[in-house]
Amino acid sequence: MERRLAAILAADVVGYSRLMGGDEEATLATLNAYREVIDRIVADHRGRVFGSSGDSAIAEFSSPVEAVRCAVEIQQEIEAHNANLPKDRRMRFRIGINLGDVMAEGDNLFGDGVNVAARLEALCESGGVALSGNVHEHVQGKLDERFEDAGEHELKNIARPIRVWRWSEKVMEKIPTAPPCIEAPPLPDKPSIAVLPLTNMSGDPEQEYFSDGMAEEIITALSRYRWFFVIARNSSFTYKGRAIDVTQVAKELGVRYVLEGSVRKASNRIRVTAQLIDAETGNYIWTERYDRRLGDIFALQDEITETIVAAIEPELGVVERERARRKPPDNLDAWGSYQRGLSHFHDDLTGEGRTEAKRWFQRACELDPQFAAAYADLAWAHTLDITLGCTDDPKESLEQATRAAEKAVALDNRDATAHFALGRVYILRHEYKRAIAEMETALALNASFDRAYYGLGMALLYGGQPEESIPQFERAIRLSPRSPRSWTYPQMLACAFFNLGQYEEAASWSEKAVQHPNAPFMPFLHAAAALGHLGRLAEASAMLTEVKKRKPDFSADTVKGTVGVYGRHSGVDQIVDGLRKAGLLT
Repeated sequence: MERRLAAILAADVVGYSRLMGGDEEATLATLNAYREVIDRIVADHRGRVFGSSGDSAIAEFSSPVEAVRCAVEIQQEIEAHNANLPKDRRMRFRIGINLGDVMAEGDNLFGDGVNVAARLEALCESGGVALSGNVHEHVQGKLDERFEDAGEHELKNIARPIRVWRWSEKVMEKIPTAPPCIEAPPLPDKPSIAVLPLTNMSGDPEQEYFSDGMAEEIITALSRYRWFFVIARNSSFTYKGRAIDVTQVAKELGVRYVLEGSVRKASNRIRVTAQLIDAETGNYIWTERYDRRLGDIFALQDEITETIVAAIEPELGVVERERARRKPPDNLDAWGSYQRGLSHFHDDLTGEGRTEAKRWFQRACELDPQFAAAYADLAWAHTLDITLGCTDDPKESLEQATRAAEKAVALDNRDATAHFALGRVYILRHEYKRAIAEMETALALNASFDRAYYGLGMALLYGGQPEESIPQFERAIRLSPRSPRSWTYPQMLACAFFNLGQYEEAASWSEKAVQHPNAPFMPFLHAAAALGHLGRLAEASAMLTEVKKRKPDFSADTVKGTVGVYGRHSGVDQIVDGLRKAGLLT
């Protein structure tokens, strides 16, 4: 069979059995006349009818734009003909259009591309047209017709939910015309995002408070990230109930990113979908679907909001860093320099990457002396020099980290990143109570800040409370499953279990950490030591080989100079003992 991409139009008569029951001959005569109308209009739009059994018709087009124009013209011409018939004899059609891969056998077409179109026509009202999401993407901005977002729908025998858009004369009347063209505000220096109202797909007005409340919570939570410029609710909610063009909305609000989604409640379950869009390109950066059982409605709202926000922050970070990479270095402003630093930071913590990161963070501070986050990450980079054994003068590195972190907090006392950086400094100074206070302040400012949970766990662990540290590291992992720093959190869980003498758990979490492509020597070191305590000597030896690849000058002094900097609860003696049991250190 030949395969090809095609826009499929499926049309079906509404209430055909009723019409036939009233007058078979008149119904057949009307149907045949309307078939001629459909055949002619399809041909006018360079389509081909390949099926017309019973009261249905199905056609293919090479262009989704032509398919939609054809459908609208069919509905309008048939409605004009209906005006000449008695009301009880008027014949109307529903039309569904999908763009998909089809299989051709002779003149006939098969496959999901056809099946989805047939299912879609049942989702529109009499005299209307329903488009799949991919068709809408192709016609958006190319037609005068406006479409209503009907959200995602589960279609019979179709594995994935389909986004549906509807057109009808009623929709055209209901959707307000575009507001007068206003001059687009300039994009802010930092990432800008608008959270549109979530569409209530439940068919239950009572659920409107839940979908609106969730959008408001997401706006509030994103606003806690000081490096986001977030459009206020009063502006983004003006688009509620309107069919919108994301690119146009972004232009009107002066933002680079748009978050949209929907909420559907059925029985005792609720489904929330969310999509993050780069409005400059129209590309989807991230999409996700959340299915939950209904319980405490506010707790559920908080959980899903937290999960969505925690996913957005690292995704936007990736896009912003890539944007900064593409710009010539000499053209980078403070924000671009900061992002260039982060890209080096995440790519290579142990080599040139960290050195380059510090250089770019320093440049960001020079370009904008009020840039608290740049000072904060500069401080963090200096602390990593110490903990990764990459400095000849740990005391001087700690002093530099202290100055940068204190400067960050002084510049912006409400920046969670700044308090995290200062907390990290206090950990290395063995001032654990002050470190805990800084991390708790960071979490009070931003409850979705994964690094602050990680930092709080470190302060508890090295302050002598390893059991209390475990939930903090687990929370960091749940909040940031796709972070570029994702090796760090399982690594710290391994350290906590290692300090408790639970070597099986420590080995398991270390092995998760070493799977990350950017993992430095530290997680391999803890894995080797835990496996040594367990007597799994061949595995321990393989891990130590990886340590030496990443740290060629590794020795017992390396352990004392890196792990040992965290103080008497660092577990340094246990690590050395585990390596010796495996015969890896003398």
